[in-house]
Amino acid sequence: MITETGTWLRSFQAAPPSAPRLICFPHAGGSASYFHPVARQLSSRLDVLAVQYPGRQERRHEPCIDDIATLADRLVEEIVPLADRPMAFFGHSMGAVVAFEVSRRLLTHGISPLVLFASGRRAPSCTRHETVHKEGDQALLAEVRRLGGTDLRMLNDPEVVSMILPSLRGDYKAIMTYRCQPGIKIDAPVTVLVGDNDPHVSLDEAARWKEHTSGAFDMQVFRGGHFYLNSHAPAVMRTITESIPSA
Repeated sequence: MITETGTWLRSFQAAPPSAPRLICFPHAGGSASYFHPVARQLSSRLDVLAVQYPGRQERRHEPCIDDIATLADRLVEEIVPLADRPMAFFGHSMGAVVAFEVSRRLLTHGISPLVLFASGRRAPSCTRHETVHKEGDQALLAEVRRLGGTDLRMLNDPEVVSMILPSLRGDYKAIMTYRCQPGIKIDAPVTVLVGDNDPHVSLDEAARWKEHTSGAFDMQVFRGGHFYLNSHAPAVMRTITESIPSA
């Protein structure tokens, strides 16, 4: 079952009416459906909503937003009305940064998530010189293959590739041109989850998320690469449920 909660959010599983909300933000090139297993596992106690960025799946005819600030501004409009219940954010890779920027903007509305789970992403102020978004299609697809997490059969299907390339390139541009000044903080506690062999995140870069919260900080390291969570789903689900108070 997919329930449309406006254009931007998807609900895959019914949850108790008073359940706290968990809003999930996908990685670059990802879509709301990546979090379907999360909804299936946690819906008995959390109302899991997944962000659907424009430019993919049923929104594939909409232009991709290739700027993190613009994306966060637009999402705040969708999320503010959901603050009638406690909510937490889970973002993987690019999604961690989008969740952070949404959290920053929500402070002006007097809203703060219970916790921000920042998965597979270095701290906002940690930058690297990355330019794959400017390179050819094959270089971009090679990077996706290198990170894993995507069904290789999809990447070998020319029709599928032609559909996903625009959003993939737009997302990579958004995250690779993103900049955040040191010392910018949110109030929400931050829990970092990271693979010990992630080519895009060193453990030192992950630990620097501590500099971006005035709340509590925790960091959990798993065996694996950028998509470590595909192999450690039970542990990740346990971390989420233990960190969010029941209704």
